[in-house]
Amino acid sequence: MIQVLVTGANGQLGHSLQARANRYPAFAFHFTDVDTLDLCDAEAVRRYVEDKQVNYILNCAAYTAVDKAESNEALCERINRDAVRHLGEAAQAVGAKVIHISTDYVFDGTNCRPYVETDPTCPISVYGRTKLAGEEALRAVCPEAVIIRTAWLYSEYGNNFVKTVLRLGAERDELRFIFDQVGSPTYAGDLAEAMLTIVAQAEEGHFVPGVYHFSNEGVCSWYDFTVKILQLAHLSKRVIPIETKDYPTPAARPHYSVLNKGKIKATYGMTIPHWETSLQSCLQHLLNS
Repeated sequence: MIQVLVTGANGQLGHSLQARANRYPAFAFHFTDVDTLDLCDAEAVRRYVEDKQVNYILNCAAYTAVDKAESNEALCERINRDAVRHLGEAAQAVGAKVIHISTDYVFDGTNCRPYVETDPTCPISVYGRTKLAGEEALRAVCPEAVIIRTAWLYSEYGNNFVKTVLRLGAERDELRFIFDQVGSPTYAGDLAEAMLTIVAQAEEGHFVPGVYHFSNEGVCSWYDFTVKILQLAHLSKRVIPIETKDYPTPAARPHYSVLNKGKIKATYGMTIPHWETSLQSCLQHLLNS
């Protein structure tokens, strides 16, 4: 059996991987979170990877509370940088392959065209800086890793933007959302499928290390995203577009974080759904559950 370690199993992406695990009967999955494996403990990580004879590490663990990160930089660094290094070191020691999830927040959002993997990074928040530091730490100790930057992640699981909009839509007649931050939503189920596709291809001898971008196709603002969520959920509410300056937050956000997916599509032969198609699929799961 191919041994696959999934970290951050209690998060959106981890849950999405769990939901798809039975489609891959040749893989033995080990789903862990902080209660079963402390990634900040380098020795514990090394022992776990050795004992389970891990072949692949899918790292979904991260400190993702963007605003709280501004006042918790030390903890954010331990989880987003140091823990990633520990996984890379453990993988390198046993010859395991790593697929690590990073973020659009490594960019400052001043582009006017979709970001490619070679564009200069310039994070503008603690979260973005620590995630970039994690990428660099992983490449330093495990240069054969795959790093996937994603954006605007949502799913049926945990707390996320789609669930927030549904809750507010049920409580209020009027909602206000930002229209001058533009990106591409990512359904965690699609990202999970992409990660598993890479593992499956690696087992067939096709594994190309490097940095990749993955989100759903298409572009929208948070305002547009909100309107579509409410429309698909059949909630008739007034949505008012506001500017970023009208909704100040502790952490700065990129105004433009559209990612170019050409590299991952060409390298791994992926077809990526449009964000509206995947949103509809997610809402069907949420509203019928």
